[in-house]
Amino acid sequence: MMYQRCIALTLVAFSLSGCSYFGRLHTVGEEPPLTAIENPVTQPGYKPVSMPMPIPEPASFNSNSLWRSGARAFFKDQRAARVGDILTVLVEITDKAEFDNALTRDRDARESASYTEIAGYKRWLEHVLPKDANIDQLVDIQSSGEANGDGSIEREEKITTKVAAVVTQVLPNGNMVIEGRQEVRVNFEKRDLIVAGVVRPEDITSDNTIPIAKIAEARVSYGGEGRLTDVQQPRYGQQILDILLPF
Repeated sequence: MMYQRCIALTLVAFSLSGCSYFGRLHTVGEEPPLTAIENPVTQPGYKPVSMPMPIPEPASFNSNSLWRSGARAFFKDQRAARVGDILTVLVEITDKAEFDNALTRDRDARESASYTEIAGYKRWLEHVLPKDANIDQLVDIQSSGEANGDGSIEREEKITTKVAAVVTQVLPNGNMVIEGRQEVRVNFEKRDLIVAGVVRPEDITSDNTIPIAKIAEARVSYGGEGRLTDVQQPRYGQQILDILLPF
């Protein structure tokens, strides 16, 4: 019976880990393979972006003018403007947050009342109440409360790099959807950087770059896989137990 349970748990572990588990076993002792360059639109899970659009405005042209509206060069604008064009994203994220909260509350209250005569019912109360009861100190209430709270949060993250992105879609108002991916392999460790979002043509500089702060709906993913990442991650069995165990 115990042998069957062990087999069942092993099968559950393999089924939860999926095909990636066998894929990693296939590359034991080898460097992490780099993915092939493919069209982002054809990747599984890709969905065209649909966002609120302003009311279309008729285009206006200046007669007898060689200058094109929105152009930064006299002959040709070198900035990305069409599907398939490439621009450079300047990823510079410096995220630092500190919170320190303290709360102290103290309260003390006391109420007392004594009665010498209660509408002629003092003797009647003496017979009703226990012998040790003191009618002169009929009410005496005391209360006190104290609460102390202290909380502190400190976080700091910093990423500085550059990545080239491809324009995958041009929205009706002229904004462009971009997506870029960069893979770097050093020995047995691979680092992935993914950047995606919506940019305005006006925010692209003359050298065809755009900072990450001017990308709307920005998605930045920085991670990797390899020998060091395997050591930093807990084992599959431990991850399964952390999910299943209620205590």
